[in-house]
Amino acid sequence: MGFYDFSMPLIHGEEKVFKDYAGHVVLVVNTATKCGLAGQFEGLEKLHQAYQAQGLNVLGFPSNQFKNQEPGSNEDVAKACEINFGVTFPLFAKIDVNGENEAPLYTFLKAEKKGLLGRDIKWNFTKFLIGKDGTVLKRYAPQVAPEKITSDIEKALAA
Repeated sequence: MGFYDFSMPLIHGEEKVFKDYAGHVVLVVNTATKCGLAGQFEGLEKLHQAYQAQGLNVLGFPSNQFKNQEPGSNEDVAKACEINFGVTFPLFAKIDVNGENEAPLYTFLKAEKKGLLGRDIKWNFTKFLIGKDGTVLKRYAPQVAPEKITSDIEKALAA
C-alpha cells in the first residue's frame, strides 16, 4: 500500500481520495489549534500560498492526542483554523496519529520514516514531505518551522 492508495474524510465530511495528489508534492502535518506550536499554521499557510500553483499540497490532520490540545469538534477546529490562523489549505477530520486507533495513513507514514526517537509521533506539528511519486521523502520534528523546509519543498517540486 502506498500514499496514493489512501482516502480520508475532510473536516466537513466529504471523502478525499489521495490519488488526486499524484504528481504533486504533499506536506502532511498533524495539527492542534491550542498547541504552543499553533503559530506554525501561519507558516504552513504561507507555504501553501507560495507553492500551491507549482504543485504543493499542504494537508492538515487535527489530532487531540497530545495534552488535549484539540478538544473541539471538527467544526470548531475548522473555524479556529480559519479565523485565528487564516488557513485555506485542506484540513481533514480529527484522527489519532498513534496507538490502537491510529489512522492507517499515519501507520504508513511512520513505517516509511522514523523520527529521531523512534516510530511514534511525539507531538503536534510533525511533518512528512511526500514526493510527486508518492514516496515519503522526509520527516520533520515538530519544532522545525515550516519556512525551514522551503529548500526541500523546492527540490521536490523540481524533481
